[in-house]
Amino acid sequence: MCGIVGLVGHTPVNQALYDGLTVLQHRGQDAAGIVTCEDDRMYLRKGNGLVKDVFHTRHMMTLKGNIGIGHVRYPTAGSFSSAEAQPFYVNSPYGIALAHNGNLTNAEELKHDLYVQDRRHINTNSDSEILLNIFAHELQKTVNPKLDITADNVFDAVENVHKRCRGAYAVVAMITGRGIVAFRDPYGIRPVAFGKRETEQGIEHIVASESVAIDSLGFEMIRDIEPGEAIFINHEGELFSRQCAENPKLSPCIFEHVYFARPDSIIDGVSVYKARLRMGDYLAKTIMKNFPNHDIDVVLPIPDTSRTSALELSYTLGVKYSEGFIKNRYIARTFIMPGQKQRKKSVRQKLNAIELEFKGKNVLLVDDSIVRGTTSSQIIQMARDAGANKVYFASAAPPVRYPNVYGIDMPAAHELIGHGRDVDAIAKEIGADRLFFQELDDLIEAVRKKVPNITEFDASVFNGEYVTGDIDQKYLQHIESLRNDNNRESNDADNEVIEIHNNA
Repeated sequence: MCGIVGLVGHTPVNQALYDGLTVLQHRGQDAAGIVTCEDDRMYLRKGNGLVKDVFHTRHMMTLKGNIGIGHVRYPTAGSFSSAEAQPFYVNSPYGIALAHNGNLTNAEELKHDLYVQDRRHINTNSDSEILLNIFAHELQKTVNPKLDITADNVFDAVENVHKRCRGAYAVVAMITGRGIVAFRDPYGIRPVAFGKRETEQGIEHIVASESVAIDSLGFEMIRDIEPGEAIFINHEGELFSRQCAENPKLSPCIFEHVYFARPDSIIDGVSVYKARLRMGDYLAKTIMKNFPNHDIDVVLPIPDTSRTSALELSYTLGVKYSEGFIKNRYIARTFIMPGQKQRKKSVRQKLNAIELEFKGKNVLLVDDSIVRGTTSSQIIQMARDAGANKVYFASAAPPVRYPNVYGIDMPAAHELIGHGRDVDAIAKEIGADRLFFQELDDLIEAVRKKVPNITEFDASVFNGEYVTGDIDQKYLQHIESLRNDNNRESNDADNEVIEIHNNA
C-alpha cells in the first residue's frame, strides 16, 4: 500500500509535496521520495524512512521547480532496499518519473516482454519500475519525433498501458518540462483524485491518493479519477482528460474504508467516516442478534482506526463507551510493519492499558479487522493482565481469509488467522471469550449506502473473488514466495538529492 501526490504550480512545489506526503504517511512508512522539475532537469530525493526523516533542509532546498510528484511506500513484494523507493525514472522519451500505488498481477510476463520485445532493462524487483517502462515505451511509440508531446499522445499511451497491464494501479507520472499525467486501472481498485486552487499567478492542480491531502493543502476537490481514465496537466496548468479503457467498471477496494484511508477522506463519493459509523451500527445489530442477553459492561476501541465504528456500536448497543488503551503515536502501524518479529515487538510498545477501565469488568474490544491475529491476541492478554473479568472481541470487518493481490500486504493464506478457521476457532486462537465479525453484506451496505452507483467492490480478502478475473492458485503461490518476510532485505543506504540532466 502506498500514497501518491503530484503538483503543477506556478511557484516551487517542494514544500507542498512534502506536506502532502506527510498527510498521506499512514499509507506507507517504509520509504518516501520526491522528484521535481525545473526546465529540462529533474531533482530527485528518496530513501528509507518516514517523510520527516528522508527530507532535511538541504534536500528541500535543492528540489527545484514548479512541477513535481511524491510517494510514500510500504512494499508488498521484493525487498525493503532504498533502491526500490519511488519515484522511478527513465531517460527516454523526454525523461519520465513515475510513482505508483497498487500491484500488477502480470508483472513477470510484462518484465519478459520489456526485455525481449521492447529492449528495456529493469533494475529492481518493483512492478512500479515495470509500469514506468511500459508507459515510457508506449509514449515513445505515439509521439512524432518532429513534434512536441500532446495530450492525445499521452492518452494513447495510457490506452495501450491498459491493454498490456493487469491488476490494480493508481499512477502519477511527470514528463520533463511537459507536465503531469495521472491514471487509474480500469476497475478503479486503488484510489486517486485531483483538485485545483486559484492563485494570483493562475490555477494550480494537485493529484493525490486521498482527498484529505487535497483539502489540507488548500486545494478544492474536483473529483476522483474514473476507472480507466487519465488526466494530463501541462506545464502551463491546462487540464485534459480522457477515458482510456474499453470497458471500465468501478470496483474499488473495500478495505480502504475498513482500515487504510483516513476517516476525513472521501473516496469515490463515500465518506470514510460515515461508512465506519455505519459499520459500527451494523456490527452492533449482529451482536444483539447473536448475543441478545449480553453482559458487556463497556465498549473499548483499539486505537485509532476502530474508534469511529466502536463509538457508533456502543450507541446502538446501549453500552458505555470508554477509552481503555493509550497509544504511543511514535510507533508505526503494526499491520503494515515489515517482519513478524517487529510486529510482535511493537504491540506492547504501541499500546498501554488503563487498568481502571478493565478491572472486574466484562469488556468488548472493537478493532477494524483481524488479519494475522498477532495484535489481537496480545491486546486481549493485555486486557486480562489489566484485570478484565471477560474479554469479548468484535471486528468491524469480516474474517480475512484470502491473500490480497492488489497492493495490500496480506500475503500467504496460512499467515491469515481467518484462513481455514471458523469463528470459534479464531476466538480460541486469539484468546477471546467470544468473538463477533461483521457480515460481508453489511460491510458492503455500510460503504455503498449513500453512493448506490458503486455496484461492486473488490472484497477478495473476505470472499476470494478477485475482480480482475486473472488470479489462480499458481499466482497466489507466486506472491506468497515474494512476500515471505524472510525473503525481504533491508538496506539503509542514504541517498542525496540527484540532479538529473535531460537533453531530450
